[in-house]
Amino acid sequence: MTTQTQVMTTQELADKLVGLCREGKFEEATGSLYSEEIVSMEAGAPPGGSRESKGLAAVKGKGEWWAANHEVHSCTVEGPLVAGSHFACTFKLDVTFKPDGRRFVMEEVAVYKVVDGKVVYEEFFYNM
Repeated sequence: MTTQTQVMTTQELADKLVGLCREGKFEEATGSLYSEEIVSMEAGAPPGGSRESKGLAAVKGKGEWWAANHEVHSCTVEGPLVAGSHFACTFKLDVTFKPDGRRFVMEEVAVYKVVDGKVVYEEFFYNM
């Protein structure tokens, strides 16, 4: 007898991702919900980097850079709004950029694409 793994629907995955992000568990969300072939697009390139990150290792590295360089004072997540294989949510973060001590509020819209129960594409829209 073969057991089949139940694949999460887009709604289930979106709810799980938003829930983890609300708890500040960004690394857990990436590690458990993203495809090995994830493509991530930022609105702008980080210092010395590219707007696009390909592959789970690169996306995890981008997250590690973010965590090392930003102190997050608060994070609000709204959504998700689901349409077929895509969903969107908004993030509002109160952060301090550690290298220069500058504190600011960042608002962004995040759009995700889901295939076979995993996030395969994400893109972030925010003012630079």
